[in-house]
Order: sequence, then structure tokens, then C-alpha cells
Amino acid sequence: MFYKNERLALFIDGTNLYVASKGLGFEVDYKKLKEEFARRSNLVRAHYYTTFIENDEYSPVRPLVDWLNYNGFTTVSKPAKEFTDGSGRRRIKGSTEIELTIDALELVDNVQHIVLFVGDRDFKPLVSAIQRKGVRVTVASTVKGNSGVVADELRRQADNFIELEELKDLIGRPPRLDNQVSCRGLSNRATVSGSDSKMESEAAA
Repeated sequence: MFYKNERLALFIDGTNLYVASKGLGFEVDYKKLKEEFARRSNLVRAHYYTTFIENDEYSPVRPLVDWLNYNGFTTVSKPAKEFTDGSGRRRIKGSTEIELTIDALELVDNVQHIVLFVGDRDFKPLVSAIQRKGVRVTVASTVKGNSGVVADELRRQADNFIELEELKDLIGRPPRLDNQVSCRGLSNRATVSGSDSKMESEAAA
């Protein structure tokens, strides 16, 4: 539920949203996303968080971050660590959960409603802390099919839940073949780990 004059802020876990939307067969158009929530309420802030692979000569996520910076988003990007696990597979670990949590708590006294595009159960304490300040929290993610990435306890804690599939026609566009918004080197299978608060994705061979 949204109110037109309510001060609203968005906090977007870019990796989580990319995985969720891709699993639902669309790519997020961030211009449309911002316009849609500005239409629903008095949007005062839109924050986007992502990771990129260190030492990449060209990381496809960087043009997206540049565009967001010039179009009303506040962005935080951090290098992710690439390593080889015991089975010889390349893996990537990175997280911006701490930054997102701190920024949300710093802003909470200046808004009335926060929408979190997150899915990890580790965000449940953040949702609870925001609610104790009298601010409503909506979680936007998905429970559908193979792309179901939202933790049940997180969804239960939130005041409201938005199923991403219901936003598909409002904020989406067909996936591009070049996958420009994904991190280069990541395979089509990506998971957001709830136990260690880190994003861990298989790297393509």
C-alpha cells in the first residue's frame, strides 16, 4: 500500500534483483522503476548496491552504475573476491549488506516508507529495526519458480510484500543477449547466500 504524499525511499540489492528478474524472464529498466515508485509516493531517495570483480578490464556493471549516478540514484559498489574452491571451480564472494543496512538506518528518521529490493534472511533484523522507528517496510522480491529468492522469514517480517512478477510490465524489458547489466564471468546460476551474508556465484569456466 502506497500513499501519494508519503516520503518514500528505495534500497536495491542489485545482485539480488538481477537474479530474481532474470529468473522471471525480464531485465529491470531502472528509469521505469524510479518513475513507477515516484508515481506511487513522494520518492525522496533511491539507493542501488552492487559488487564487481576486481581487476576486470571491463566490468559490464560499471556502465549501469554510471547511468544510475547520473539519473537520480545513489550507488554503492564494492569489489568482489574471486577464488578457486576445493573442487577447482572459480567462485565469487562479495556483499554490500552492511552498507545498505547503515544507509537505511541513517535515513529512517526522514522517511515514512522504505521499499527494500532484497531477499536474504539476514535483512530481517534491519526490517525490524526500521519498523521500531514507526516506518513501514515493503520487501520486493519473488517466490515464483526457480527464481524464488526471498527468505520466508523476511517476507513475514515486512509490512507488505511485492511480487516482482507483478511489476514485470511496469519496470521490465526483455533481457538483452549481451547481458550488459550482469557481472562478466558469472554463469547463469547465481545464489544469494543467507547463512554467510555474502553473494556467491559460480563463475563461468
